[in-house]
Amino acid sequence: MTQPPEDPYLPGRPDGGITVDRYELELDYRVATNRLGARAVVLARAARRLDRVALSLATGLRVSQVLVGGKGPERWTHRDGRIAIRLGREVAAGTSLRIEVSYGGQPGPVRGPWGEVGWEELQDGVLVAGQPDGAPTWFPCHDHPADKATFSVSVSAEVGYEVLANGRLVSRTPRAGRVRWVYEQPEPMAPYLATLQIGRYVRVGTAAGQVLVPPRLRTAALHDLARQPEMVALFEDRFGPYPFGGYSVVVTDDVLEIPLEAQGLAVFGANHMDGRRGSERLVAHELAHQWFGNSLTVARWRDIWLHEGFACYAEWLWSEQSGGWSADRHARFAHARLTALPQDLVLGDPGPDGMFDDRLYKRGALTLHALRCTVGDDAFFDILRTWTGRFRHGTVSTESFVECASAVAGRSLVLLVDSWVYRTALPPLPTARAALSADRPTAPASPGR
Repeated sequence: MTQPPEDPYLPGRPDGGITVDRYELELDYRVATNRLGARAVVLARAARRLDRVALSLATGLRVSQVLVGGKGPERWTHRDGRIAIRLGREVAAGTSLRIEVSYGGQPGPVRGPWGEVGWEELQDGVLVAGQPDGAPTWFPCHDHPADKATFSVSVSAEVGYEVLANGRLVSRTPRAGRVRWVYEQPEPMAPYLATLQIGRYVRVGTAAGQVLVPPRLRTAALHDLARQPEMVALFEDRFGPYPFGGYSVVVTDDVLEIPLEAQGLAVFGANHMDGRRGSERLVAHELAHQWFGNSLTVARWRDIWLHEGFACYAEWLWSEQSGGWSADRHARFAHARLTALPQDLVLGDPGPDGMFDDRLYKRGALTLHALRCTVGDDAFFDILRTWTGRFRHGTVSTESFVECASAVAGRSLVLLVDSWVYRTALPPLPTARAALSADRPTAPASPGR
């Protein structure tokens, strides 16, 4: 058992001294006043010999009680987004710890290099978008992408609102004008992928899972999401089995700048559902994140191309499958565009300010296409299926991808990947092999995230 090292992309996150096995959250929420009362149970293990532990929780939420093993610790403080707990005795590595935190207040987002992330009030409801550091805006956690845990989330809210959290709905119990919803997420999940969605939605079952949508957007949304079952079939063929028990899509009544994914679901704004499938590439992108980002999660944010490059390449695969441009034509279009842009991005270490640069998305996808051109379709998709199977529900790195790809291909791919991932200059694309799908005439969607 090893605690993940501090990630320089998120400085100031506490060295908690623990690895978490499970979070149990009990939330009581008042939509009209954005008032949260909550209790969190964190079931963890000591990562080393220690006499104190720490969790992250936004300073805007007030902690009223901390218990360890059912008793008050020697001392605890909550300041600067950190709950510091002095145990009063030293415990050995591997010791089980049950940490209970009671807290409440009016949650809200945190502002950082990536804008506002975390808990966000909608016109009539709530959206939680936690990537990369928004999880502590609503629950105390060891906020590191490599520290995955199972979750149980109980939420009480007013009648008339649909509530969605990660995983399977276990129960829905009305009582005195309120409804208690309980969700269980059995597959391990990074804290930033935990989400809560509350709104006046209708819940519609589909062949791909379920859609939560405002009544006025139902027709447009169901049309725009209608080809998701075909996407799932394609991605399961190319990437391996879908990694979770279900898939949900939430369409908010609000305009959102970009869609976002969480484990087992994706969220789109009203502006993404035009009734003409104008954002279908984004539907494919968010779905692909269930494999790349949610099941396989980077241990360090510097390797985020393993999320975004793969999801961008999935857009090109869907285009190829659905009658649009082939992946090869998309790649050469993107390559020509990136050639004209500054060559100062290191894909494998873009820095915090470059994590969500559109060049990272496209260059990550180009890296995969260069690999595909080099090894051919059969070996390339064998690599992807082996990759998702070997690291299912785990954490990954660029080094582990190169090792996996080289083993499947039966040849070293270190130099190929190195030129795309760790050099600023954009390499030329290899010549497309005959195994690649034939080109098609339809123009692509405009570039972007």
